[in-house]
Amino acid sequence: MPANQWSRGWGGEEGKEDREGNWELTTIEKRIGAVQNMATKKEFTSFEEMLAGSDLPVLVDFYATWCGPCQMMAKILVQVNAVMKQEVRIIKIDTDKYPELASQHQVQALPTLVLFKQGKPIDRIEGVLSAEQLVERLRSRI
Repeated sequence: MPANQWSRGWGGEEGKEDREGNWELTTIEKRIGAVQNMATKKEFTSFEEMLAGSDLPVLVDFYATWCGPCQMMAKILVQVNAVMKQEVRIIKIDTDKYPELASQHQVQALPTLVLFKQGKPIDRIEGVLSAEQLVERLRSRI
């Protein structure tokens, strides 16, 4: 059975589950205008372990590829990551590929952003915010 990719982020995260159910998280940093990529791999046994083990707060973007507002939010998250990459980790979860994670985190609208700190959800945003609004909101909660 091929590995399942569960998340994808800009300057953020990519992860996949192997046959034994272990999660591998790859941190990828891309700098616009530079040909520099840095990657660090870490293994986790669950999504929750990844959240709890993060040294930074984690912003999870629950999205779907067919969702117009989600596509707008994707561009905004690129801007937010450029400003806050040392303060927050951004992870994307495709709700069509991982409906169990969306259900577990009570995602009922798209896009939904959930901010986790030490593995616990501390804020939730449904819909689109501007980059400035999102940065201000994140900084007020972390």
